[in-house]
Amino acid sequence: MSIAENIDQVRENMARACQQAGRKPDEVKLIAVTKYVEPARIEEAFACGLKAVGENHAQEVREKLTFYKQHEAELHFIGQLQSNKVKYIIGNARLVQSADRESLLVELDDRARKLDLVQGVLLQVNIGGEAQKGGADIEKVPYLMELVCGLKNLRAEGLMCVPPDVPAEEARPYFARLRSLLERLQAMFPEQPLRELSMGMSHDYPQAILEGATMVRVGTAIFGHRNKL
Repeated sequence: MSIAENIDQVRENMARACQQAGRKPDEVKLIAVTKYVEPARIEEAFACGLKAVGENHAQEVREKLTFYKQHEAELHFIGQLQSNKVKYIIGNARLVQSADRESLLVELDDRARKLDLVQGVLLQVNIGGEAQKGGADIEKVPYLMELVCGLKNLRAEGLMCVPPDVPAEEARPYFARLRSLLERLQAMFPEQPLRELSMGMSHDYPQAILEGATMVRVGTAIFGHRNKL
C-alpha cells in the first residue's frame, strides 16, 4: 500500500474508534512518526493533509528542520532528550513530549527564557514501571508538575506514555491509568492547561483512543518499516 493509502486506513481506524468511544474525530490529532524517514516520503504524507510530525532524535531534527519549516509542519519531539541537545529543539518543537526529569525541565526553561518564549511540554510517564524505558515514575509526576508551575518559560499541556510491549487490548489498562493520572493532576493544578494525552502507536492507537488519547503517534502503519538513515 502507498503512504496515502496507509494514511486513509489509519484515519478510518481512528474515526471508528472515536465513534465507538462517543468522541468526535477532530478530538484526536494524528502525529506521523518520521524517525528515519527521508523528506521525499514525508512530503507524500504532507500531500495528504497531514501536518504534525514526531521526531525522536535531535540530530534528525537539525537535518530536517529547514524542510519542516518550508512545509509549515507542526513538529513534536517525542524521543529521549539529553540536556545538551535541548538547544536544537527549544523553540522548534510545538511540544517536547518527553520531559521526564527535573534537570531536563530546568534546562528547557533556561533555554526558553534565553529565547524569550514559552515552550510547551508533556510530562512523559513510565506507565509500566519498566527500568529500560524513559519517563518519570508515576509517584514523581506531581512533583514535576509543581516544578513546572514554578518555571516561567514552560507550559505543561498534558502527559505522554509508551506502555509495555503487550497486545493492543492488554495496553488499555495502561492508557486508562495515564488518563486517571491526568484527571488527578487537572484537579491539583488547575492553572496549567492540562488537556493532552499522547498515547498509542501503530499497533494500539485505536485502543488508546478508546481510553481518551488526544494524540496518537503513528509511524510504521504510515511509512512501513524504516532503516536508519
